[in-house]
Amino acid sequence: MNWEPVIGLEVHAQMLTDTKIFCGCSTLFGSKPNTQTCQICIGMPGVLPVLNRKALEFAVRTGLATNCTIAKQSRFARKNYFYPDLPKGYQISQYEQPICEHGHLEIVVDGEVRRIGITRIHMEEDAGKNIHEGTGGFSYVDLNRTGVPLMEIVSEPDIRSPKEAAEYMRKLRSIVRYLGVCDGNLEQGSLRCDANVSVRPAGQKEFGTRAEVKNINSFRYVEKAIEYEIKRQIRVIEDGGRVVQETRLWDANKGITESMRSKEEAHDYRYFPDPDLVPIMVDQKQIEKIRAALPELPDAKRHRFVKAFGLPENDADMLTAERSTAEWFEAAVRAGAQAKAAANWIMGDLMKLLNEENRSIDDCFIKPLQLAGMLQLIDKGTISGKIAKSVFDEMYKTGRDADAIVREKGLVQISDTSEIEQVVDEIIARSPKEVERFRAGDEKLLGFFVGQAMKATKGKANPQMLNDLLKKKLS
Repeated sequence: MNWEPVIGLEVHAQMLTDTKIFCGCSTLFGSKPNTQTCQICIGMPGVLPVLNRKALEFAVRTGLATNCTIAKQSRFARKNYFYPDLPKGYQISQYEQPICEHGHLEIVVDGEVRRIGITRIHMEEDAGKNIHEGTGGFSYVDLNRTGVPLMEIVSEPDIRSPKEAAEYMRKLRSIVRYLGVCDGNLEQGSLRCDANVSVRPAGQKEFGTRAEVKNINSFRYVEKAIEYEIKRQIRVIEDGGRVVQETRLWDANKGITESMRSKEEAHDYRYFPDPDLVPIMVDQKQIEKIRAALPELPDAKRHRFVKAFGLPENDADMLTAERSTAEWFEAAVRAGAQAKAAANWIMGDLMKLLNEENRSIDDCFIKPLQLAGMLQLIDKGTISGKIAKSVFDEMYKTGRDADAIVREKGLVQISDTSEIEQVVDEIIARSPKEVERFRAGDEKLLGFFVGQAMKATKGKANPQMLNDLLKKKLS
C-alpha cells in the first residue's frame, strides 16, 4: 500500500528577554543551579505573577512575521500536571485564547513552494530541569529555567515529508533570529521541536493515529526522527498491529524512537483561566507600531537580492538565511564590491573558514569594506584570483587590508607582456617532447605549461595573458 505521512510540529522558542516571563529573575544560560530563582518562579504561596511586557511584544512580532491574526484580547491559563521540575504543580500557558492564530509561512522543497499553516502561537513559562546523571544515584532539580518565557508555535498538520519538516524548522529559526526574539540555539534548547507524526493510505482524508516525538535538538535529527517514526508506524500497521497514541523519545545514538508514556489528551490537563493574571488587551495602534518596526524578513530580502543584484535563487537563499550574513553582504556591495563576486567569496572561502572555527560572521576579523578592497585589486589586475586566495587567508587571520598584505609580500600580479613571454619561451625551450605532443593534438598539456609558468612566477603571472601567449607560441 502507498502510505502518506501527516506531520505537524510544535516548536518552543525561548524569547530573548533579560528576565523571566512573570518575575525579575535573570534568564542567563549556564548559571549555577538554582541561583536564578525567586518566590514567584518557584511558586511560593501568596505571590502574584506580572507579565513581562517585552515577552508580549516578542510574541506579537513573531505572529505578524508569520501572517497570524493578533488577538485583541487573550489570556493565560493553568495547565495542571505533576512533575518534579514544575514547582507550582501547574504551568502558566495559554489555551482557549492564544495571542496569535491562523498564520502561515512558505517553504521551498525540491523547487516546489509549500505553504505550511500555523494554528497558533501562544506564550507560556518553561519548566525546570531534572538532573539524573552524575548524582550518585539521586535525582536533582534545577529551577533556573522555571519561568523562562517561551513561545509555542504550533503548525497545522500540513507537512508531508521529513525534508519538509526540517525545512520548516530552518525557516522558522531564520525568522525568529531576524526578528531578534530568539537566538535559535538548538544545542542549548532555546529552540526545541516536538513532532506529531501519523500515516494514512494515500488519498484517505481521515488522519491516522499520531505519536508525538520529543527530544529533537537539530535539523538533521528532525529529519531522521520523523523518517524513522514514519517507517515504524507503517511497519506496525502492515504487520497487523495498531499504532497507539503516545509520546516517544528520539534516541540519537540508536537512531530510533522509544516509547515514553501514553499520550495525554488536552482535557487531562484541566485547563482553566489563571485567576492571578488579568486578560491581555492589545489594541490596533500597538499592533501597527510593532508591525512598523519589523525588519525586512528572509523572503522579502531574498526576492530583493535576486531582483536588485541579479543573484541566482540558490545564492540569495544562502545569503539571507542569517540576517547578519545578508547585512554583511550588502555592506560589501555598498563598499564597491561586485555583487556576484562578493557572494561567491562569502559563500565559499569565508563560510568555510568560519565553519572550521565554529565562529559567526559577526566575529570575523575581515570587514565588508576589506573584502570590497580585495575584489577591486582583482578587478584592476593587481592580483590574480589565485593570489587572492592566499591574501584572503591572511586577511582572515590578521584583519589587515588586502593592499597592505600584497605590498608586504610582493604579490603584485605580473602583467608585463615581455616578462611573461620570456618565462613562456624558457619553458617551451626545455619541454620539446611536451610541445610536440601538444601540437599533435594533446591539448590537455596546456595545463602543464600553465602550471610550469605559474611555478616560475610564484603564481603571479596574469592568467589571461599567460594563456593567450602560450596558445600563440604553441600553435
